[in-house]
Amino acid sequence: MDHLFALAKSQNIEWLGLRRVREKTLSISVKDSELESYSRGETDGVFIEVLVNGQFGYAATSNLTNDGLVRALENARLRATEGSKLKSFSFDLSVRPVVQKRYQSSVLRSPFKVEAREIVDQMRKLTDLMKVASAIKRRQARIQFVESEVTMKSSSGSDATQEFSWIATNSEAIAEKDGSVQKRTDSGFSARSYQGGLELWWNPQLEERVKRLAEEAVELTTAEQCCDMTTSLVLMPDQMMLQIHESVGHPLEIDRILGDERNYAGWSFIKKEDFGILQYGSPLMNISFDPTQTSEFASYAFDDIGAVAQKEFLIQDGKLLRGLGSLESQKRSGLKGVATQRASLWNRPPIDRMANLNMEPGTSSRQQMIESIESGVLMESNRSWSIDDYRNKFQFGCEFAKKIENGKLTKTLRNPNYRGITNPFWRGLKMVGDSATMDVFGTPYCGKGEPNQAIRVGHASPICLFENVEVFGGVG
Repeated sequence: MDHLFALAKSQNIEWLGLRRVREKTLSISVKDSELESYSRGETDGVFIEVLVNGQFGYAATSNLTNDGLVRALENARLRATEGSKLKSFSFDLSVRPVVQKRYQSSVLRSPFKVEAREIVDQMRKLTDLMKVASAIKRRQARIQFVESEVTMKSSSGSDATQEFSWIATNSEAIAEKDGSVQKRTDSGFSARSYQGGLELWWNPQLEERVKRLAEEAVELTTAEQCCDMTTSLVLMPDQMMLQIHESVGHPLEIDRILGDERNYAGWSFIKKEDFGILQYGSPLMNISFDPTQTSEFASYAFDDIGAVAQKEFLIQDGKLLRGLGSLESQKRSGLKGVATQRASLWNRPPIDRMANLNMEPGTSSRQQMIESIESGVLMESNRSWSIDDYRNKFQFGCEFAKKIENGKLTKTLRNPNYRGITNPFWRGLKMVGDSATMDVFGTPYCGKGEPNQAIRVGHASPICLFENVEVFGGVG
């Protein structure tokens, strides 16, 4: 590919960037102790980006022959040239830094170096462990492994590589009794998603979790329906993941604030003048962007334009400080951002995305939190979500809940839901769990962009207590 740099120079292209992505995938599903599906896949392609007259143009190809690469370069040049006649903003090389780094996921056991039968047998064992009662009607385990090598080079001197290993898992049981059907998953659909190898999947805690989720699915079939009330709400880390993702992550994406996402996934209630001023939540709210955590799903050393990644506080002591905006969005908006311009694959342009977005721990233990509540509800494991086009009004449902009465967890509740408005909800944050209550989760399916890009995002959070929340029952 190096010959493209000489060709670009001869065509008066101001800057050329190449991003090659080689990726292989292994996906397995086991249902009721039988292999349901098994698939492997590989992809290899190059994203080509040029700067001409202050305008970026790009093309992508999986044809890695000389002719294929030259055609893609010409397509990118033509798009930049034509686009520069209508551009609304003029860019320069300050938004394409030079990067010369190496990054590699920490992997003890690569799934691609293990006999497939060993993984399938372990998954069969998982579904066997869910056979806790005759009320269990379906037991399923899914797993996906991805290994990816991303190489970046540019005419300005970038030469960098990142090698990733991702694992996304899901276990679920469905129970039915007297017409009541309930599903319980391992902390929500594919929430157990990490960066690393098989060592992050199979352990004694996994076996205990799948047995417990099956038992809870049965328990939910005869549980009392969650009632309507305004009350104290305790959210476990696996539901905090969704709460952070939808009501903090997406509204803080600067390209969304600038209006780029209006026609697909909505706008944002945040305005440019809110940064540094808006009290987003209570003083206990501290949200960090941190792609430096070793096993968290969206860790990396630099983003897909070469900006070096480091931990930054988006919200500190409840005050909004900076957004999820790349160097491009920072230049357009004049706002502080982070290294977050990422693409889902070689055939997509990088755009403003979440990565690891975490709630920093507080000082309260789980016991202190529960004992402080006279009447309330504890909810865990996301089941459904709905949020308006401005990422402001939301309504979320969970799989499992417990009533809190006089400082103790009492009866199980089924079909629990809660609703709120983003800033008032977060300003009602009353207690934040300590580091002992922290847990790490992720999602492989954060969607954004046209054409759509499903990207990997990580979230870590402690248990949190909110006051004066509208809770209500659902259907089923």
